[in-house]
Amino acid sequence: MPTETVTNGKTNFIWNFVDEDLASGRYDSVVTRYPPEPNGYLHIGHCKAWYLDFFTARRYGGKVNLRYDDTNPAKEKTEFVEGIQNDMRWMGFEWDELHFASEYYEEDYNYAVKLIEQGDAYIDELTQEQMREYRGTLEKPGLNSPWRERAKEESLRIFREMREGKHPEGSYTLRAKIDMSSPNVVMRDPILYRILFKEHHRTGSEWCIYPMYDYSHPLNDAMEGITHSICSLEFEIHRPLYDWVVQKCGFIIKPPRQIEFAKLNITRTIMSKRYLRRLVEEGYVYGWDDPRMPTLAAMRRRGYTPAGIIDFVERAGISKADSVVDFELLEACVRKSLEDTAPRAMVVLNPLKITFSNWEDGITEPITLENHPSHPEWGTREIKFGKTIYIEQEDFMEDPPKKFFRLKPGGEVRLKGAYIIKCEEVVKDADGNVTELICSVDLTSKSGEPGSERKVKGTLHWISEADAKQIEIRLYEPLLNDEPQEAESESEEDEKPLKVDFIDRLNTDSIKIIKGALAEPVVANAEVGAKFQFMRQGYFAKDPDGTADNPVYNRTVSLKDSWKGGN
Repeated sequence: MPTETVTNGKTNFIWNFVDEDLASGRYDSVVTRYPPEPNGYLHIGHCKAWYLDFFTARRYGGKVNLRYDDTNPAKEKTEFVEGIQNDMRWMGFEWDELHFASEYYEEDYNYAVKLIEQGDAYIDELTQEQMREYRGTLEKPGLNSPWRERAKEESLRIFREMREGKHPEGSYTLRAKIDMSSPNVVMRDPILYRILFKEHHRTGSEWCIYPMYDYSHPLNDAMEGITHSICSLEFEIHRPLYDWVVQKCGFIIKPPRQIEFAKLNITRTIMSKRYLRRLVEEGYVYGWDDPRMPTLAAMRRRGYTPAGIIDFVERAGISKADSVVDFELLEACVRKSLEDTAPRAMVVLNPLKITFSNWEDGITEPITLENHPSHPEWGTREIKFGKTIYIEQEDFMEDPPKKFFRLKPGGEVRLKGAYIIKCEEVVKDADGNVTELICSVDLTSKSGEPGSERKVKGTLHWISEADAKQIEIRLYEPLLNDEPQEAESESEEDEKPLKVDFIDRLNTDSIKIIKGALAEPVVANAEVGAKFQFMRQGYFAKDPDGTADNPVYNRTVSLKDSWKGGN
């Protein structure tokens, strides 16, 4: 029976297929797998895939394997293996079994020998360019390779020699013998093995021939007893080859079923590891965890929450129709998750000095603030109120428009948790820039005390000079100025040149660094990764780049703007 509590009773077309498979007796249990290639860090697009893999298994009380498809040693690293596991554990996902495609290399090789012996595979000598010529087009059938009818014994001998390292790269390939006139180009004698003299992150130099993804992936699924191979829509055209490999290798009892879904595409967001790798390698970002990147490592650093990301994936929906989800939905989900979990604090990004004319020098008074309005059990904190404080420069206007309820000459505002103040004088420098405000304090208006009932329309956050801590703030915008084109295939066979140089669309204002912001002590002294709602500013997370003297905070997501040309 489905475990509805795992998914709150929700369903989708994939789970409907699983229901049918279980009801028909095709399978009596569910085993899925998440198969990342360790050639980069996971990005948010991958969340949709593993959401389906993990939640499908849990929904039906089954198992889920994490299996690295490490069949391309040229791009794969242990760093990425570890990073993927860190990201998945951070998201709250734990697998039942951990595997690597490379641990099946011997079995893959033996099954390839079997295919040759059965007459289902042969050693070819065509170059890549010649293969493209022979492959044909969607309108024109392909041509058989001159080596297609090579004797089995000769193919077996050359295949063994390939394994022994006796032939150079590009000299031979092992190809499936299927149908060069198939309307599905994927089925026109695809490559199963190629020669690569590359060091592998796990097997070192033990192997110099490597199986192609389209061969090892279905074979490994079958070996592990996977029932449902859930993958993105780009692999729909590969499904006949998936089934061919499974059947020809002898897995005819309860073979795995491949089901495809549409990828997760987000506006103004780069969703290809190849593109992301280029950003890193060419120095357009600081690394895979640069908070502007859509990688989970970057989102964790920026302050996103697993709950917000999962909420986004669920809201985006599961379907077979390609669509693009607005980036603002992701921000809304993250904002919602932080609303109830991030304590409040006050930070002034662009300080404007205020000196109180009726407050004695050297005297400070404790102001008590709640840590979260909805969580009284989180307690309170104390900050100091003294003769000099700072507010945001944008919270004062010398000649304000109507409905401007912040500070202005002769105007009054309440300081959060403290007093009502009135602007008495504006101090400017020689260039006419406002450098300081001289204000008075209504000493009878302290929040929470008798006499504080007097109302004013504006309430401002502030920082006292007596306990202000200097911090650095980093504000982020999407990496792209306009919409990305449809994501290209990320399969290892697809090494075509990029269709468009997306670098031309990069947003040169994607990061803004503010130095000299002022914060409460609780903000400066928090641990790396701590999250706060900076009142009236947004949600922020402490970055590992900072030091004790210069803490750094990343803006995770802004608050909804309540003043659009008005208040």
